[in-house]
Amino acid sequence: MKKALQILFILSIFFPIAFLLVLSLGRNWPYPELLPQSLSLENWEFLQKSDSKLLQTFFLSLGISILVATVTTALAFITSKHIALSKYRNKLMLLAYIPYVLSPVILAATLHFFFIYAGISGNVSGVLLAQFFIAYPFGVIILNNFWNHKTKAIEELSRTLGSSNWQTFKNVLLPISKNALLLCFFQTFLVSWFEFGLTNLIGVGSVQTLTVRVFSFVNEANIFYAALASCLLILPPMILIWINKRYIFATETVI
Repeated sequence: MKKALQILFILSIFFPIAFLLVLSLGRNWPYPELLPQSLSLENWEFLQKSDSKLLQTFFLSLGISILVATVTTALAFITSKHIALSKYRNKLMLLAYIPYVLSPVILAATLHFFFIYAGISGNVSGVLLAQFFIAYPFGVIILNNFWNHKTKAIEELSRTLGSSNWQTFKNVLLPISKNALLLCFFQTFLVSWFEFGLTNLIGVGSVQTLTVRVFSFVNEANIFYAALASCLLILPPMILIWINKRYIFATETVI
């Protein structure tokens, strides 16, 4: 029974991926056939065509997500420390959840006027700022628990032994926070990578991230190109899962 459940669990994970891959190779899928009648690499050759812009979209999305995750992780690390040491910690943490009270589409609609007024609606800088609004609080929430009594005691011990603030930060805090920082980076990267509502409204169709392109293909009823774009969309998360399993989780297990 246990083995059967394990197999079922594995199939539930890999079946959607395999199905997307088959669809990305499909060329003809008439009703009521269960699978496409012909498979070829023609759809994937579409990536190399200049008019497809799928590869450019992929690298644009990758650049946006890496930048958002990097800035968010760095600022959230500093902010979460000050919040954790504040006597208003609970109230400040409550503020971090406010962006998630509204859906991203409603949040984008309320902020869009200010983006237009600032002249950053419809460009990459506006999308970066919009995604930062939801990634930054999430980063603070993730890193808030890192600043516990044990971390504070280690930091105070380092200063007692004569370390300066910079030495304590570089030689003590950064090494012990490596896993927490990587977790924050991975999670905020995924928030940015899969973000659609804010990106679509603030980008007003001019900033075509990979998530936006997937929905565009779906709206056009182009299931084969939508599957192709979806295969590209799930590639970075799969790599991050492997890195997390191979390095972060393994390190925590040893410790």
